[in-house]
Amino acid sequence: MTTANERPPIEIETGPNPRATVLLMHGLGADGSDFVPIVQEMKPALAAIGPVRFVFPNAPVQPVTINGGYVMPAWYDILGPGRPEDAAGLRRSQATLEGLLVRERERGIASERTVIAGFSQGCAMALLTGLRHAHPLAGIVGLSGYLPLAELTEAERHPANLRTPIFLAHGSRDNVVVPARAEHGRDTLQRLGHPVEWHSYPMDHSVCMEEIGDIAAFLQRVLG
Repeated sequence: MTTANERPPIEIETGPNPRATVLLMHGLGADGSDFVPIVQEMKPALAAIGPVRFVFPNAPVQPVTINGGYVMPAWYDILGPGRPEDAAGLRRSQATLEGLLVRERERGIASERTVIAGFSQGCAMALLTGLRHAHPLAGIVGLSGYLPLAELTEAERHPANLRTPIFLAHGSRDNVVVPARAEHGRDTLQRLGHPVEWHSYPMDHSVCMEEIGDIAAFLQRVLG
């Protein structure tokens, strides 16, 4: 049974009165602090955009089947190869992220000035939520992950985000989420007409400095 995580998101603003928001989800077993260091790395490149609010949510803590039922931060359960996806868990976390997107609009940040992003499990959540969101987003960023519930994407995607730019990046040596799985999601989205920008890096299941630079350039384009 899922245990709710009471920890609020971590927030960092690059300046007063932010004019844009980046909602960035961590991967399995990590927490909201995992990607905080990239704000400092990106800050000089994002100066032209104006102040940006980075929101780093914390996943709920729950048992993860593929890890022997060990309890850890996870956006959803992973049952293992050849077994169904945890659709119920995905939907629960989607609802949580939808709430955070609503909160940003209530705080004065238009959806068109909001980017939803994530790494690994967080990538899956960014794609699941962003493609179904009922308000047009500035962009979707997926790192070292895959397209969840891929067979439902065409039927469930919302017209508001059919043309939203999508940045996908993956490591060519990734043995956690194999490149073929990420490429299948990329190909599915391209077949459905979504504008996908694809990047591959000679790395494992991680993030590299070249990738951070490419993400910053993408944010400049969609938020500038």
